[in-house]
Amino acid sequence: MIAVALLLWPLALSMALLTAGLVKWAAEARTPLRAATVVFLLMMMAGMLAGASVYYLHPSATNLVEGFWVASALMSISVVTVFVAFLEEARTRLAGGGTPSPPTLRSTLGLPATVIVLVLANELLMGWTFSAAAGSTLVGAATGAGALLNLLASVVASPWFLYTMSVEMAATTLLLRDRISPPMFRILLAQSAIMFLSPTALAFANWVALAVYGGSAVMIGLIVYLMEFVYRHRQLNAALSHYVVALLAVFSAMMAGQFLWLYYGGPPVVFAASIVAEMALFFAAVLRFERFAAGVDRPWQLNPSWAFQLLALIFVAEVFMGALLDLQAEPSIYAGAFFTLPLAGPPATVLYNAVYNGFWFLSGVTASTWFLTMMGVEMGALLYYKFRESRDFENRVRILLTMGCYGAFAVFFPSIYLATVFPNAPNPVTVPVLGWSMGIGSAQLASTVFGVVIVTYLITGALTVAFGRRVICSIFCTAPLMYQGTTIDAMRTFNRTEWPAKKYLGSRFSTAYSVTTGLVLVSLGLASVASYLDSTGVWAVSILGSDPTVFLLSLYFGVVWYVMFVTIPYTGNYNCVTMGWCYTGAIAQAFQKIGFFKLKVRDKNVCKACTTLDCAKSCPVGLVDMPGHFRTKGEFRSTKCCGVGNCVGACPYGNLYISDLRHWIRDRIGTRQVPPLRARLPMIAASPGRAAGASSAAPLAPTATAVTPGRP
Repeated sequence: MIAVALLLWPLALSMALLTAGLVKWAAEARTPLRAATVVFLLMMMAGMLAGASVYYLHPSATNLVEGFWVASALMSISVVTVFVAFLEEARTRLAGGGTPSPPTLRSTLGLPATVIVLVLANELLMGWTFSAAAGSTLVGAATGAGALLNLLASVVASPWFLYTMSVEMAATTLLLRDRISPPMFRILLAQSAIMFLSPTALAFANWVALAVYGGSAVMIGLIVYLMEFVYRHRQLNAALSHYVVALLAVFSAMMAGQFLWLYYGGPPVVFAASIVAEMALFFAAVLRFERFAAGVDRPWQLNPSWAFQLLALIFVAEVFMGALLDLQAEPSIYAGAFFTLPLAGPPATVLYNAVYNGFWFLSGVTASTWFLTMMGVEMGALLYYKFRESRDFENRVRILLTMGCYGAFAVFFPSIYLATVFPNAPNPVTVPVLGWSMGIGSAQLASTVFGVVIVTYLITGALTVAFGRRVICSIFCTAPLMYQGTTIDAMRTFNRTEWPAKKYLGSRFSTAYSVTTGLVLVSLGLASVASYLDSTGVWAVSILGSDPTVFLLSLYFGVVWYVMFVTIPYTGNYNCVTMGWCYTGAIAQAFQKIGFFKLKVRDKNVCKACTTLDCAKSCPVGLVDMPGHFRTKGEFRSTKCCGVGNCVGACPYGNLYISDLRHWIRDRIGTRQVPPLRARLPMIAASPGRAAGASSAAPLAPTATAVTPGRP
């Protein structure tokens, strides 16, 4: 059988390259005759493969003859289309007095749809036939709809389909390189690579591992590219914007299909369906490539529905990709750990079990090492691009600290370090503790652990008093890495345009904010008391089979946080801060109220004359009232401010800076310089008729050399 396979693979690759050439010809076809010729050649290939399939179903002399008849019939039908198109072109030329202008295609959808169907049919027939010739066990006579579906899924998931289709996609992309836009060229090549790296293709453990890791890496790279492309191009071509959403939907199904195949085994029906959908999407794009160069849609920042679809589909793909990586990398932990309750019994039981399975699957995956690592790579790349754009030295340092803290606190210490130093310790996510991540009181603790927790509170509280809640909300927490990258940061415009987000604008606590924070803190207190009483044996209480504080942690940071993240286009950026639902942020907010952190300006007159309001526009938490405070007080203090520092870099005059304990100490010992050395503020021109010392309301327009922002 190895010798047969060695003979079949050159033939399969040759057919793939031939198909790619025909697809290119179809993409460039503008006359019925040329379109009919393409259809004829594809039908001829389908006829040959269909005839071979008839024979391999039940190899015999009779079936061999029947196979020839099937092939001949399909070829004969396809010849008719060419003949009719030839006659139509001849008639048109004669009617036009012999002019050499042939008729043009009337429909722009008929040919692409026909080509896609024929290419899919060819690939299915080739996968079926070549698998049979190579002695694969997936080929056989199917009886019943379920058996036929499983058989087709096995064919699609086979190397004969996946590898040849991957070659077709890559070759077609290269052949049409001069006609496809550079962004689409990169996306289409990445699609072919992802299809090639399908774990179902070969039944070898090493290949499955390589395909899972390699395919995930390519997909992560593609997601980063798409997100950064969206950021660089605030106005997207309509066809491209629709294609990106459709592609992410296909990738979500593909990751879900791979996970279900690896978790349950059996025919990869969901994965096969996603492969067919990706193939159809790909060829629909290359056969109508001109759509991606026509027109510009409205800015995506004015289209929250599209932005929501982008984030939601990326998240769904990431969840199943994270689950797939968990299962592949740590099967001893995750095999059989998902979906533990059966969906059987009375309706109430089925509903409870479905909620239980879904909740713990989502919260378990989002808390896993591989998911957090993957999210860190994706969002960390966007934050790195933000670092490169930032010109403020202090903000660049903070961004580096954010990336370092995410790597340390989200990945290294909870997973790598603890697993190495304490190999027999239980999963930290399942242990109720007293700390920043869990709240205030949860279980009986050893005196040494209790002391460590108290010290942690004291240190974190002291840092918040000294430097503001940015210690938590812009550095230590995992949220700032995901909120501050280029694309997500650009979504701060939704804070001021969408109704839910606009309810939380400004530094004052709205009724909605107070209600949200109150509910969060009350739930924290109740869960902590219940957990403590449960641990001391006073009562036995659990929520979805878990300790109340473990459930609360999983609910807020494993489920609700990600729901809020994908709804940024409606609820605004940094909504964990703006809406007040995070109890960790609420505690940090209390420390900031008595701390030194504030925003200050070097010259109030500059703010009075400013007409840009860039500081407020750049704020990711929607503190739109800060310009008024700068004009009247020269400073702004809000417990909602999380110290991202966008406003400092956005000020066109370099007039704004962050003040904290460092500046308070410098003021007391007399070493502070305001403005700092080398910072030149814009001049305030004197109005005619005023005294020489009076200032006007309009500064000179800033130029590239008028301001050189320095460190405060």
